[in-house]
Amino acid sequence: MEPIILASSSPRRQEILKMLSIPFQVIMPLIDETATNLLEKELVPELLAREKVTAVLKSLPVGLEIPWVLGADTVILHNDKIYGKPKDQEEAAQFLRDFSGKTHTVITSLILYNGKTHTTTSRTNKTLVTFAPMNEEEIEWYVGTGEWHGAAGGYRIQSLATCFIKDIQGSYSGVIGLPIYELYDILKEQGYSLLS
Repeated sequence: MEPIILASSSPRRQEILKMLSIPFQVIMPLIDETATNLLEKELVPELLAREKVTAVLKSLPVGLEIPWVLGADTVILHNDKIYGKPKDQEEAAQFLRDFSGKTHTVITSLILYNGKTHTTTSRTNKTLVTFAPMNEEEIEWYVGTGEWHGAAGGYRIQSLATCFIKDIQGSYSGVIGLPIYELYDILKEQGYSLLS
């Protein structure tokens, strides 16, 4: 299999690529995420994933053959508000209070650049996540674990947050940050086989 450049520093995305035995290298894209409030909120992850891919392509030497670049971005949408990565413990706790006993939407978009055709293709996954009601002691305990660091919405579904997640409708891997079905589908469409 040809190596893929992953335009993301997410350890979870890297774990999924390793699980699928896809060779990859990580290049951290430098993008400005502040202009996203001008967009319809559901379109934000696709725009940011696309900007990550574009930033990586621009950072590489001119004339270098680049077979594949994969960008991904995840946002959490609740009550028409985007929940990104909390800036501190207090904000992480507030996010959990907002989610407690309610359902929010996790949107992850993928952009794949194909170096043979010099085109990009996209896929987006939406998953509904329902939290059980949480009391303050539970919220403080979870925030105290530190899992909120660097996590959209301030929680990690693949770890201790599972204690509070009552229901999930959609893609578990999409909530982690790289929906496997959509990834497989986009790679297959572009002629990249995982079966070899």
